[in-house]
Amino acid sequence: MNFADVRFWGILAVSLAAILIIRAVLVKATRPDSGGYDRVALAVMGLVLLGCVSLESLGIFVAVSVTTYLGLSLILKTDSSPERRGRWLWLLIPLQLSPLLFYKYGGFLGNEILGFGSYSLTGIIIPVGISFYTFQLIAFAVDTLKRSQPLPDPLTTLNFAGFFPQIVAGPIERREDLLPQLEKFRFRWDRKAVELGLTWIILGLFFKRCLADNLALMSLVHSGTNPFLVWLDTVMFGFRIYFDFCGYSLMALGVAQCFGIKLTLNFRSPYCAENIADFWRRWHVTLSSWFRDYIYIPLGGSRSGFWAANILIVFTVSGIWHGAGWNFVIWGAMHGLFLLVYRLPLKTRLPRPVGIFLTHLSVFLAWLCFYETNTGEMFRKLALLLSPTSYNGSSLQSFSTALLSSNGFDACAILVIVACVIGLEMWSLRKEGEPYRFLRTRGAAVVLVFLTVILSPISSNDFIYFAF
Repeated sequence: MNFADVRFWGILAVSLAAILIIRAVLVKATRPDSGGYDRVALAVMGLVLLGCVSLESLGIFVAVSVTTYLGLSLILKTDSSPERRGRWLWLLIPLQLSPLLFYKYGGFLGNEILGFGSYSLTGIIIPVGISFYTFQLIAFAVDTLKRSQPLPDPLTTLNFAGFFPQIVAGPIERREDLLPQLEKFRFRWDRKAVELGLTWIILGLFFKRCLADNLALMSLVHSGTNPFLVWLDTVMFGFRIYFDFCGYSLMALGVAQCFGIKLTLNFRSPYCAENIADFWRRWHVTLSSWFRDYIYIPLGGSRSGFWAANILIVFTVSGIWHGAGWNFVIWGAMHGLFLLVYRLPLKTRLPRPVGIFLTHLSVFLAWLCFYETNTGEMFRKLALLLSPTSYNGSSLQSFSTALLSSNGFDACAILVIVACVIGLEMWSLRKEGEPYRFLRTRGAAVVLVFLTVILSPISSNDFIYFAF
């Protein structure tokens, strides 16, 4: 579901109209339980919207959801011991993961790890949302069996797994946060909820269309020989992926809010972070907490004598979650090393500005590994950035020339807007303690709508995390 696509809103409007018309007729004719009808309608609408994206994606989602529910039902019926029930996860979780492993990692595992040399799986299109709802259902299964939480009815489980605003790219919600809301769900008009939701939608659309899509069109750099240009390319990608993914997450939060459902704020102004640990508390919040609760803590967490290895394992797995390639493995491992360095017991504490600078330097350096899929080219660019001798007068002169070109002017202009937005994020955190507060006022909404209309490029890009 592409919130930046007019077709999504058209299908959503038609679906809502059909739901409300049918409900009005049924209530008038039979006076059924409106709550039951609303929850069924929500599930059907979610399946229809996902099917409009891809029928294959719909089929895989249904398969994973049904496997999860039937597996949990069978385990709960046949095994009365809470301790033994947890052991069944060793069978259930691989079943849940099997479609993800096949579609997303089949080619990488077969060719890069096992050395089969067959490229028949490399061209397979990854079903949208598979990484997100698979992890959400794994957490659902673990909480049900190991934490002895009750198994809800099939309809509520389907709505939990396939709630349409967040199924494609998160946030990855927990059952204790989302299930109670879905059990009481009703289609109703709540003016305050809609007004609040619209502020998130407007901000998310501005992030996506005005910032991320324009950054994606910047063709200034793509140079592997000039360190200044490579840095600029990397910085633009780092901001692009933030505004793209954060934009989707904010729109998902806003759409859900309009329906009376509160989702987790998945981004909390990560580029305002003061250290690398703070960055990961603000970036993709629900995935970070998922890895903490379902991998890091079960491995022993910080109390284990192998806590450093646990951190490296978690961040390496996080890199693998993002994509099937050595560049993602290296990206995750780099962040694990950054966090280990941050946790070193240093005798002197770095000044705050220095800490902020080193944090962002590390984050943007790692982004190079994220977007550069050619491993050899990636290492060559890393060596270029880390070599002091590459920063010479000739490189600086060609960099200046590139900035003075028409594309360079466009890049500088969009980066100025980015700097203003990040500045407002910082101001929101310092003055209100709430991310994006000053970007969601009524006055700001008017300005953002205006900027989105006049600055949005003609072409539109899919959300980056649809590929994950």
